[in-house]
This record gives sequence, C-alpha cells and structure tokens, in this order.
Amino acid sequence: MSSPLEKKDLYGGAITVKLPLNLLDASDLRQVPDAQEVFLEHDSDVSYIFEILDRVEPEDPNDAARFHFESLAQDNSAESSNVIEVIVPDGFSEAPISNPPPILLQGTQQVAKYNKTDLDTVEILMALYRVVEKPHDIIFVVNLPKTATTSEERRQQVQGSFTEMAKSLSIVDFGLFG
Repeated sequence: MSSPLEKKDLYGGAITVKLPLNLLDASDLRQVPDAQEVFLEHDSDVSYIFEILDRVEPEDPNDAARFHFESLAQDNSAESSNVIEVIVPDGFSEAPISNPPPILLQGTQQVAKYNKTDLDTVEILMALYRVVEKPHDIIFVVNLPKTATTSEERRQQVQGSFTEMAKSLSIVDFGLFG
C-alpha cells in the first residue's frame, strides 16, 4: 500500500517531484543548506532529503550509487552501513533529459541519533540522478528509522511509494546547476 502523493516544487520550482501529502518543510524549523531540500513527516521520524552534489568520479551507475551511499554513511557518522540492493534501470543511459532515470539503492545504517549512545537502525532508500548536461548528481534520500515513532505500516507505505516518487523527479530549469 502506498501513500497519496502530491507534486512539490523544489529549489524555487527548478525541480518538481511527487511526495507524500502534508510534509513539513525543515527550513521552517531549522537552517538547511542551499543545496538541500528537506521534508519531515508530522508524526514519525521519516525524512525526505534532496541534495545537489558535484558529480562523482565512478561512471558506472552501480558504483556511483554506492559511493554516494558510503558518503552519506560517513556524513551520518554511521557505525556501520550495508547496501542491500542497487537497481540500475534497464537500458540505462545518460541521455540529456529533464526526467533522468533514477538509480535506486536500498541499504541500512547503524546511527546514533539525537546525541544518544544507543544505535538506531535506519533504512535508507536512495535515488541517484546523473545530470548529464552539468557536472552534478542529485540524490534523493528517504530515511526510515526503525523506531517506535515510525510504525511498520508507515515504513511499508513509504517503501511502496518510493519508486513512484523517485521516477517523478523532473528538472524544469537546468539553470539551477549554473
């Protein structure tokens, strides 16, 4: 079962994507770097993060996704991380298009959240978009903590919607990338 989705503008409308209804914009609560868009669910620890990054060296899509996942694990100060699956779309090519095909990754990280010493298991759903026209990658990450505030039912709903969300990303204005 998936969640109802609505179209959202990111980066001032330069990118659009479908996301769950009624998310909180984290920039209303705290400072968010310019290269990021962060959304939070009202009643769980699930977060949705978009980030524009410099394009990474690995040209192989599988290796590039794994590189970004390991970089994210490092940024999260993860004690451990594990890639479960990487899905590269059939016939993947880096054609210059406004709706780039996402490379999907599912993994887990063991992270101490909110300055706690106990480790939480966080399921990571990641989509990587290679922006051919510019030297950039876009990553879309959904953090699904396995905690009391994120029910198993909610986790399954988000997992069920993830591919649809990831495939809906559209670049409207390539001027965003400079």
